[in-house]
Amino acid sequence: MSDSGLSPGSGISSVFPSLPGQSETTPEPAGSPAAPDRSRDGVNPQDHDHGMPADRPFGLPGRPLRGNPFMFGLIGALGVLTAWLLVQAIASAGSAIVLIVVSLFLAIGLNPAVEALQRRNLSRRLAITIVFGSVIAFFVVFGLAVVPPLTEQTTGFVRQLPDYVQQLQNHPVIRSVDERYQILDKIQQYVAGGGLATQMFGGLLGVASIVISALFSGFTVLVLTLYFLGSLNSIKETAYRFVPRSRRTRVRLLGDEIINQIGGYVAGNLIISLIAGVVTFLFLSMLKVPYALALAIFVAVTDLIPLVGAVIGAVVASGVGFLASVQVGIACVVFFVVYQQVENYWISPKVFKSSVDVPPVATIVGALLGGALLGIVGALLGIPLAAALLLLAREVVLPRQDRL
Repeated sequence: MSDSGLSPGSGISSVFPSLPGQSETTPEPAGSPAAPDRSRDGVNPQDHDHGMPADRPFGLPGRPLRGNPFMFGLIGALGVLTAWLLVQAIASAGSAIVLIVVSLFLAIGLNPAVEALQRRNLSRRLAITIVFGSVIAFFVVFGLAVVPPLTEQTTGFVRQLPDYVQQLQNHPVIRSVDERYQILDKIQQYVAGGGLATQMFGGLLGVASIVISALFSGFTVLVLTLYFLGSLNSIKETAYRFVPRSRRTRVRLLGDEIINQIGGYVAGNLIISLIAGVVTFLFLSMLKVPYALALAIFVAVTDLIPLVGAVIGAVVASGVGFLASVQVGIACVVFFVVYQQVENYWISPKVFKSSVDVPPVATIVGALLGGALLGIVGALLGIPLAAALLLLAREVVLPRQDRL
């Protein structure tokens, strides 16, 4: 082969001839002084004008596909898909997230009572046991006060139902309407045909599922509240460690203040509701309104709901008072009107003056937005969240805007 006079690269050149316009000269080493400047990706700009080197007969590789429209669209589509899956996951776990948030707020609200007991030389474990035992005792008393009256009234209604039907039949107006449209006959056919039994059975199943779901949710909230209350300090410290060390001190101060305001609001709201329940029980007991304890607990629970809760409790209690007598009902209406004025202009400012500083407009807006997003739970959490946002705006956003 060496006698043929061919150079080692001539065989390759015979198989892969030079492209038109390609130079036959061997490119100089890259380190030589005459070597041309190359771009960052190793491609010599002059190669596109003066031909390709012999060791790359099919041309030089192009630039990476960083700006390729296909890659941009593919990455964008993957991002949209990931965001959609994340939204679907959050929506599917919405009920669980609500339970977790409610439990955390309850734990923050009960924490001031625990710290008050700790200042009396009690251990945190014992203080949590006392506070949590009081919460469980409240729910037990609520069940004992509400369930027996409801059971008794339901049983009495079912027992008196035939008498009510007989009274309707004897009423002249109902009798005349029945003679024209045969309403009672249609009702009897409906009942005998099994439609009523089917609907009642389905309704009972629906009520049973709602009751079981409510009991499960209540038990879950109690367990999570106990857990959050026991590990609240460690949860705060772990959350603060995710903040860069240079900003950790300021974030810790702001975070502790937000937690104190939320805890003060929840604790203050519980105190106001307790006062409303006790005063209502004393008043209804003086007037001998039936089921005074159950009505007082109902008023206390509904008083936790901002804006409309007190009205709901007053309407229900006054309605029961009207069932007793007209005079008692009027007295209940007057009592609740006067008490709401006292609560709004004297009790609430006294309780909240050292814990939550929220303007009335922010209170209304927070309650309305929270109620629109999450119902009653959102209305309960809207006001402390508004207080937290106002604190961040006052301490972080406004000073930064003043420096610009």
